[in-house]
Amino acid sequence: MKYDYFISGRTRNKNELKKISAKIRAAGKTAHCFVENKYEGDGIKYDPSGSNEENEMQTLENLKNWQTNPTFREIYKNDLDALKSSIEFILVFPAGFSAHMELGVAYGLGKKCYGIGNPEKIETLYLMMEEIYPTVDDFLKERIGVRA
Repeated sequence: MKYDYFISGRTRNKNELKKISAKIRAAGKTAHCFVENKYEGDGIKYDPSGSNEENEMQTLENLKNWQTNPTFREIYKNDLDALKSSIEFILVFPAGFSAHMELGVAYGLGKKCYGIGNPEKIETLYLMMEEIYPTVDDFLKERIGVRA
């Protein structure tokens, strides 16, 4: 599937990522956001509707066989395929290490990149982003022409 936007950020910021995804879709755009995918198997359980993200993240972060774990590899493949299939990239602050790596991949693939929110600290490589918007409503107004 082709997406207008790939939305990335910190898993522990799941509720904000879901709100941003919903607003972008309500504006008539397609979006992929990793926190909306459900995975279960091989010692991994991630439920987007659940409120156990801290336990789920600790399980992922402490996975011993992460390089060969089939479910871990499935998560990687699904996210990378969606990133490649997206036209533009949005980094939602605060963002974790994986989200920052996805920013680099998106930029390297020639995608326009944007930020939403306030960075915890400024990084020179944030210049990869065309613009950083304080809120999703500002993004929608400026990029899509929709007033929230």
